[in-house]
Amino acid sequence: MSERPWSSTAPPGEFRTYVSANESPKEFTIRAVILGALFGLLFGAVTVYVGLRAGLTVSASIPISVLSISILRAFGRSTILENNIVQTTGSAGESLAAGVMFTLPALIFLGFGSDFTFWRIFPLALLGGWLGVLFMVPIRRQLIVKEHGNLTFPEGTACADVLVAGERGGSFAGRVFWGLGLGGVYTFFMNTLQAWTGQPEARPGWFPGASFRAAITSEYLGVGYIIGPRVSGILFAGGIISWLVMMPAIKFYGQLGGNTPIYPSTVPISLMSPDQIWSSYIRPMGAGAVAAAGLITLLRTMPTIISALRAGLKDVRTQEAGDSASLSRIDRDVPMKWVVVGSILIVAMVGVLLTVFPVQGAQTQWYQNLFAAVFVVVFGFLFVTVAGRISGLLGNSSNPISGMSIATLMATCAIFFLAGWTAPKYSVLALMIGGIVCIAAAIAGATSQDLKTGYLVGATPFWQQLGLLVGVTVSTIAIGATLNLMNKGLEKYIPTEIPVNIQALPSGVKVERDTFEHQGKRYVLINSLGSHEVPDGEYLYDAGTARIEYQWAQGIGSAAAPAPQARLMATVISGILNQRLPWRLVLMGVALVIAVEILGVRSLAFATGSYLSIATTGAMFAGGLVRALVEATTKKKDESEASPGALYSSGLIAAGGVFGLLGIILKLFQDPEISQRAPWLASLLHLPWPENLFALGPKLWPALAASDKLPMPTSAQSLLGVIMFGLLGASLFYFARKKLD
Repeated sequence: MSERPWSSTAPPGEFRTYVSANESPKEFTIRAVILGALFGLLFGAVTVYVGLRAGLTVSASIPISVLSISILRAFGRSTILENNIVQTTGSAGESLAAGVMFTLPALIFLGFGSDFTFWRIFPLALLGGWLGVLFMVPIRRQLIVKEHGNLTFPEGTACADVLVAGERGGSFAGRVFWGLGLGGVYTFFMNTLQAWTGQPEARPGWFPGASFRAAITSEYLGVGYIIGPRVSGILFAGGIISWLVMMPAIKFYGQLGGNTPIYPSTVPISLMSPDQIWSSYIRPMGAGAVAAAGLITLLRTMPTIISALRAGLKDVRTQEAGDSASLSRIDRDVPMKWVVVGSILIVAMVGVLLTVFPVQGAQTQWYQNLFAAVFVVVFGFLFVTVAGRISGLLGNSSNPISGMSIATLMATCAIFFLAGWTAPKYSVLALMIGGIVCIAAAIAGATSQDLKTGYLVGATPFWQQLGLLVGVTVSTIAIGATLNLMNKGLEKYIPTEIPVNIQALPSGVKVERDTFEHQGKRYVLINSLGSHEVPDGEYLYDAGTARIEYQWAQGIGSAAAPAPQARLMATVISGILNQRLPWRLVLMGVALVIAVEILGVRSLAFATGSYLSIATTGAMFAGGLVRALVEATTKKKDESEASPGALYSSGLIAAGGVFGLLGIILKLFQDPEISQRAPWLASLLHLPWPENLFALGPKLWPALAASDKLPMPTSAQSLLGVIMFGLLGASLFYFARKKLD
């Protein structure tokens, strides 16, 4: 088949599938499904890790395709349709992870962090994922087949080209493995052995309030290369405005206030570090900027939304029941009967889940849960249709999923507000609606790319849709486990003494749990959100001393995993229902986005950069600069997702995720309380292991290695980190210029 002339971009009148409808090569085989499921587990976990840290995701279809070609070839001759099933099943994990991490961690920020467990995440993610796959079935023919030539589906077309060029799979896969290997060694030495600092930093005395820093991880370098110099530059520009303009200005004027705290901070600005200024003042501004940019992006695509919805509804009406037997192999979808029954069951399960297994302290009535389930159907079908079409026009990476989620939350919260449903439990109900819709829309965007790949190569849609359902089901396990692992593995208990009257708590402060055990002592867990007296967060209150003793800083929301989109969702919900937003700061962010739009810059990347730490955007900009240098020295635009640099960068991203998670697991094995949490595991592995067991750097070269005891790295430590990151960047430059065989 590889000898036959074929073009993925042939016009509708001339196009034909790579594998004809009359051929029936092996497709939905056991080995293809198992390998795809394994890739779904891997890339689902990696996407959660990278996405919580960077706030961005990248497509996994291309790397999965090239790895599949190489791996299946090692087990004997494979067909192009088998490899397509592998990438279809595996890529479901990446898209599902995006929808989950953008929304569900908001439970933590809304004050229900103790309920953020695997068994809370798993069913919601699973139902949202299934709904996204099923809702895409009735609109596949309209979007994929009838619109061929109009909707380009860039990632799906590139993936089809890679599959057709499968005889070069060894070279393709080798480039990914080089990135995985070198990136893995780099990450292991930096994170686990602590051979050098992971975040070089300088706070010049001549520029108070500013901080020059970079999180020098392999995944940020890889993400920056893939998104390119322009997008990474816009992200970095947002960081510069926040960290090198706004924060020094806040420090300059704020210190005139003396020792008086200025809301929303509870610490005087003159005493605040750059991180505290960012957390208290920049984040609300960034939230306003991201919300405004998301809505502007959504409004800009409104004509597409309307036409997509009309076309989708028309196609559903015109599909004839019972004609599946007369359809050719490449036209056979999951039967509409399955879609209707499955969707009804999923919606019923959503209502039952919210009623029978509610978040502790957020129980709602059955009719309110039924109302939420109806909202899921309405917004779910709307945004699944929209996501599929926008993905075809602009690519999945340009899909305004967060904007659609914000629109869902705003509409839901506005109705709740008018109905008088403003108690904390309704914020959780609104989040459940927004979360499931966001997951369904994220799945739909990626699913449409996979179905386009299948259409181009001549796959059977029915088997692809079954593969997607398998991929969603399996990868949900990895996603839920990774979120739980990061939240537990990165958590800290910070000594914090704040006198509080538990009988008359300040506005915005509530009791989250009556008993909470830490180091053998019982506390009361209280949560603060939008209070003028207690900073936002969860705290351990000691009844004996009548004061807060510790802040329970959960892993998600910390500097290591800021989860910007999820925090934004919590800000939107809390701001509408409780009216506790620092609106002046939020409106400053909105004004900033409007100014950027007037300048002709698409504001979503800029707004995201203004919200993230400059350490994140700075490292990604370095990856963008490497790509610009590659293009300048080779005189060729490196735009293909299957280019040497993009494949090596995919390996770097996977390495950062895999070895980053390994570091968190090893850290958990050193937790003194692990023998109480998992006694069987502690007995098996002789846990807990000694603290800093693997930290060879501080033992062998303490002056240069990373140190947890210092508030920020020394000049020598920062310099070594910059040098090592430079060497990793040099390897990316080398492999990006080295041609594939």
